Order: sequence, then structure tokens, then C-alpha cells
Amino acid sequence: MRDPTPRTDGSVDLRAYAALGDGRTVALVADDGRVDWFPVPDLDTPPAFAALLDAEQGGFVALAPTVPFQVRRQYVVGTNVLVTTYVTADGEVRVTDAMNTGVAGRLPWSELARRVEGVRGSVPMAWRVAPGTVLGSASPWVQGTVHGAVLRADGVTMAVRTLGGTTPVVDDQACTGAFEATAGSRHLLAVVGTEREPVMLPDPEDVDAGIDRTIENWQGWSREFHYDGPWGKAVQRSALTLKLLLHEPTGAIAAAGTTSLPESRAGGKNWDYRYAWVRDAAYTLDAWIGFGLREEVHAAISWTLRTLREHGLHIFFALDGTLPPGEREHDVPGWRGIGPVVTGNRAGDQLQLGVYGDILAVVRGYVDAGNLLDAETGRLLASVADEAADAWHRPDAGMWELTEERHYVSSKLGCWQALTCAVHLAEQGQIPGEPDRWRQEAERIRAWVDEHGWSEDRGAYVMHPGSDALDASVLLHARSGFDTGERMSRTVDALRAELGDGPLLHRYSGMPQEEGTFVACAFWGVAALAHVGRTAEAEEWMADLLALANDVGVWPEMVEAGTGDFLGNLPQALSHLALVQAALSLAPR
Repeated sequence: MRDPTPRTDGSVDLRAYAALGDGRTVALVADDGRVDWFPVPDLDTPPAFAALLDAEQGGFVALAPTVPFQVRRQYVVGTNVLVTTYVTADGEVRVTDAMNTGVAGRLPWSELARRVEGVRGSVPMAWRVAPGTVLGSASPWVQGTVHGAVLRADGVTMAVRTLGGTTPVVDDQACTGAFEATAGSRHLLAVVGTEREPVMLPDPEDVDAGIDRTIENWQGWSREFHYDGPWGKAVQRSALTLKLLLHEPTGAIAAAGTTSLPESRAGGKNWDYRYAWVRDAAYTLDAWIGFGLREEVHAAISWTLRTLREHGLHIFFALDGTLPPGEREHDVPGWRGIGPVVTGNRAGDQLQLGVYGDILAVVRGYVDAGNLLDAETGRLLASVADEAADAWHRPDAGMWELTEERHYVSSKLGCWQALTCAVHLAEQGQIPGEPDRWRQEAERIRAWVDEHGWSEDRGAYVMHPGSDALDASVLLHARSGFDTGERMSRTVDALRAELGDGPLLHRYSGMPQEEGTFVACAFWGVAALAHVGRTAEAEEWMADLLALANDVGVWPEMVEAGTGDFLGNLPQALSHLALVQAALSLAPR
């Protein structure tokens, strides 16, 4: 039991958030009972509730005791349904939060359901549903109707549903209510919504029952999840979080649940990650294949290949499979006043050679799991391999989407991975093409990296030729099989010496002065140590890292090493994926 996280300038520390989701969108609920982020009905819809980025006018859904309280919370085992217990001087109350799902899967509307159960004594409770200005672009309004309160913000229409005798009070921009929770009492607050279509008004009793159905649905999914290795609780929580980021209408996998949360307290490094990176899709599929999941694997790989066929090779796409828009800046303050707040992402037209390896590697995993490629996909992948065989000679923006193109070593390794996977697929009879040529080019890449990518003076693979800079993304290629020997082992040590801060790692040289540590990099280091045979050290590192998670196991993009504060967008797919890959690398074979 602990005190809730205090708010500073209207915002709460990012560690305070737990994530809910329904296969279309993600809601973030703080430990003080406020939902500060909830795009309705899709993750990339302009958000009607965005106090996360605009504390004054962004909008929120609040539900909490009106007297001082302490709090403890956890997810229902095997689910993304959150249970928060509030304890006051005179009583105790339990709130169960869910993004409800339907009998046959996701609902065709958003349904945020918050059940309140009195446990003992008496606890005064209050709630407020206040839509915001949609990142400064609209004026929300609320009207009372014969069907209850209706809330509108731009093209989003929502309704409030309640149970238990809490009578909504409507003003022109919010809907509020209060009630007393006593032992055995039961109340409900729910928000249902759609965008530019009619709104279904479910019976409140059905919404309440939907919470139990949603728990059953999540637990049914978790029963299909197979993992018998170490750190099972953390691995399952990461798998459930990744499931939240799967956009079920298409099979796309969002890189994160938010936009514009800063990577640096100085500002400027604020990005929109509500898009589907091919890299993240590949890593997610790799994990899900390992967990024995089927439907998600097929949906995601089909979406990836279908989108590549339609638009060609890009590093990320919108969740509906279209090309993403350019970046747009919004006139709102940002989390704790750290801007800018943006939608869209400027990196869409970059050349990143690592994407070749991401695509071919995940298809290899799909085939090796006993699945079959169609002829059109085979031809597509052969052409991707041919492109990689030529493109590896070119400079690119690298994995970190840098503005200066160089011959980044990790990009060359991605092309090596693509070509070795293509050879394997050709030898399996899954794709046509010239495997001898791909094999020869892979050997040329290996020779290039051995000559230009290794520095004996640094005792490590460097970021690019002619530089002493280090790059943690090289660690991925212990797991890819490029190097599981002495050089990779020495590289891990060099990275920890220069870029490490406790168990955490920065992305590359120079970043300790600019931003927080990058969560995924440290887990990549754990996996690399496991692959070079330093298992005991890897296990110790893993345990130290897992201790840095928040109370419900949600990971952001970055952690500020000195304070443990979260930075960057969350939940961050790459962080959870790296955790899973580290655990799989340490699991008994």
C-alpha cells in the first residue's frame, strides 16, 4: 500500500500509468484514478482525452475517493484488466478498469468500463468525464438528453453510462457525479464512443457484465500462451502489453501507445509512435511464434507483406496500412510543459537498410515454425533479397533514424541477416531466386564488417568506419548469429563501460548528455551476453533490469538512470520485445 503519485503542474509521473486496451485503442490510467490518455475509438484518432499532453485542457476521465487515500493495484492474472484498491481512514473500495471486448472479440465501438465495489466501511467517491480540445483543434461540448449525457469533441461522439444510483450532473463541457461506496455496494462508470458514426448505447448492466467477459477473453488468450522459461511473470506481462498494441482491424502492430512524450527533459525529442514499424512487427512476430500463438502471427505477417506489396519498402506505415502523414506540430504544452506535441513522423522517407533483415528474418521464423508461403510472397521476398544484395553498399539513416547518412555497421549487419535468411528460405523451396549470389554477398558483408566495423583500439564494433563512437544496436546481431564470439563479448563490455549507467544503457555515443537510457538496449545486452556464453552475468543483469519496472510491469521507451523516472512514449513495444527476447535467450534450450 502506498500513496498515489503526486501531480506536478497538473501532470503525473509517467511511472504512475497502467495501460488498458481493446485491440483498437489504448487508455492510460494513473494510480490516482485518472485516465489521462484515451483516443476514441482508434489509437491514431485525434485524442478526445489527452491530459497527458495538455494538463489544463486535454481532457480526462477521473474516478477516485474525495478524501485522502493510499493505493495498491495489479492486473487480474492473465489479463489487461486493472484492479486498484483505495484505502482511506474509514473504508476500502475496489475499482476494476477494463476496455471491454465483446462476445466475438473486439467491440465495434470503444467501451471504457470502471466498476466500483465497496469492500468495507464507507468511502466517498467522485467522478468526472471531461473531453478536451483534441490537441487544441476543437471545442468539446456536452448535452443532457433523454438517453443520458452525450459528449462531443470534433468528430467523436461519446456517452456516459452509470449504475448504482450515481446521478450525472451535466455542464456545458463535462459530466460529473458522486456517490458513497459502502461494504457490498456496486457502482459503474462507463464511457462509450465512436468517430463519425452513430453511437451504440449499451445497457449499463451489460457494460458491467462486459468487464467479466473481458477478463474471460483475456484469460482465454493467455491459456494459449506457452512459455516455461525464467521470469515468466514479466514475460507474460510483456506479451499481454504487446497484444494491446496489435491493431486488430488490420493486424498492424503500433510501436507505442502515445505520442510526444519527451525523451529528454530539455525537450525537442518528442515523436509520434502510433504507427507500425516493420522492425517492431518483425520482433513481435518472432516472440509470438516462440510462444506458440497462431492468429496474431498470421494477422501481423499477412498485414506486413500485403502492405509492402502495395506500397513498397518503407520503415513504417499507418495502422490502416496507408503511408503515414508528415509531421504536424500542435499548440499545446506537452507533458509537464515539455514540447513539442506532434502527430505524424518525419522519418517516413528515410532509408534504413536494417529493414531488409527484419522482413526476411521474421518470414524465416514463420516458415521454420511449419508454415507455408504463397507464390506471390515468395517472389516479393526474393526481390527484397536482391535489393539488399545491392543496397548494402549505400549509406543510410541507421536504426536510430539519424539525419546524417553514413555506413552504419548495424545496417550492414541487417543486410547480412536478410541475405542469410533468403538463402535459407530458398534452400527450403519457399522463395525463388539466386541463393548463390545472396550467399556470396553475405560473405562480402562479413568481410567488410571485419575490416571496417571492428576497432581493436576500442575493443568493440564501432558505429561506422572512421569513428570511435559505439552503437548499442550492434548487440542485436549476437542473436541474429553474426557474432557470438570474443568480439561481440568485448563489445558488450565496451558498451557498458561507456554507455552504461547501472544496469541501463544509452543508445550510442554522445547520448548520455542528451537523453535518458534506452530500455531496449539494456535487454539486448542481456541477450548478447547469453549468446556469447556469459549466462550467469546475463541472469544477474536481467534481474537488475526487471527491478526497474513500474508496479504493474509497464515499460516506457527510456528511463532516467539517476532517478528511475520514465521518459518517452509508453507502453513501448520495443522495450517489451527486448525483455522477451532476453528471457528467450536465457531460457533452457
